[in-house]
Amino acid sequence: MKSMEEFVEEVGVDCLVTVKGGGTRWEVGGSLLDGTKEVAAPIGIVNVQPEEMIVKVGAGTKLDVLMEELSNFNQEVALCGLKESTVGGCLAVGSSSHRRARIGAASDVLLQADCVGADGKKFTAGGPTVKNVTGYDICKLLVSSLGTLALLGIVTLRTRPKPEKQTWLSGMVGFNEITARCYRPASVLSDGVKTFVLLEGYAEDIDKEASSLNEIGMLEMEKGPEIPPALKGNYKNTSGEGLLDLQTGVLHSHNNQKRIEVSEKVRELSSRVKDNFDPTGRLNPGRSPYFS
Repeated sequence: MKSMEEFVEEVGVDCLVTVKGGGTRWEVGGSLLDGTKEVAAPIGIVNVQPEEMIVKVGAGTKLDVLMEELSNFNQEVALCGLKESTVGGCLAVGSSSHRRARIGAASDVLLQADCVGADGKKFTAGGPTVKNVTGYDICKLLVSSLGTLALLGIVTLRTRPKPEKQTWLSGMVGFNEITARCYRPASVLSDGVKTFVLLEGYAEDIDKEASSLNEIGMLEMEKGPEIPPALKGNYKNTSGEGLLDLQTGVLHSHNNQKRIEVSEKVRELSSRVKDNFDPTGRLNPGRSPYFS
C-alpha cells in the first residue's frame, strides 16, 4: 500500500493536480484545466474494527472491495457507487445511497481523513470516533467538495450493521399509503408511474410489512429497479428522467447535470472557504461542486 508520505511526494507543491480513482463520475463538476497532473490515492484496507464500528482504508480502494471485506463482519458503509467506484471518489462526489432515509448520507460516513492540502503538506481532519470530533467539522466540508479543498489519502469511516433481510416491492400506490403501513422504509422511489419500496431489517418485521403492502397492491420483486447515480438538489417529478426518492427529494438519473441552483450568499461563502483551503487554485482546477 502506498504510504501517505509517498502520496504527499506524488502530489507535490506547485503543479495543478487531481486524484483519479475509478473515473465512474469523472465528468461531475466540469472539465479539468489542461496540464492537470493525475495522481492515485493509497489503495488497501488498513484495519477493520467491527467492535468500534469503524474501518480505516486507502481512498483509492474500490468500494466493492471494501464492502466485501466488511460483509465478513456483517457490516457496511453508507456509500453508493457504480462498478469500479473508489471510496475516495464516492466521498468526493458525495455519493449517498438510495437507502439514505434509513442509513444516512455520505457526509455522515467520514470520521477522519489524512489529506494533502494545496500547500503539498499532509494534515488530518476529524477523529477516529464521533466523540473525538470537536470544533469545525472539516470532514463534512470535504465530502461533496470534488477534491477542491484537499486530496483524500487514507480515511476512517463509520460502519453500520447490515440488515438481516431486504425486500423490494412495486405497485401504483401513493407515498402516504406506503408510509402508513411501514416503519421507516429504506427507500421509496417513483418513476412517475410506479412506486418502488425497499424494506430492510429483521426478517420477521420485513415479512409483516411486506404482507401489509401486498394488501394494497404492492407486489414483491425478484430484484430491485436499476438505480442511476443521485443528482444534487431536489426535484418535483421524474417523468422520463429517472427515479425520484420520495423521502428525500433526490433524483437518481443518468442525465448529465450541469448546474445546481444556490443563492449568491452560498456561492460567496463557498468561494471564501475555497480561497482559504486552496488560494492558488491548484486542486482539481476547473471543477466546482455547483457544476457552474
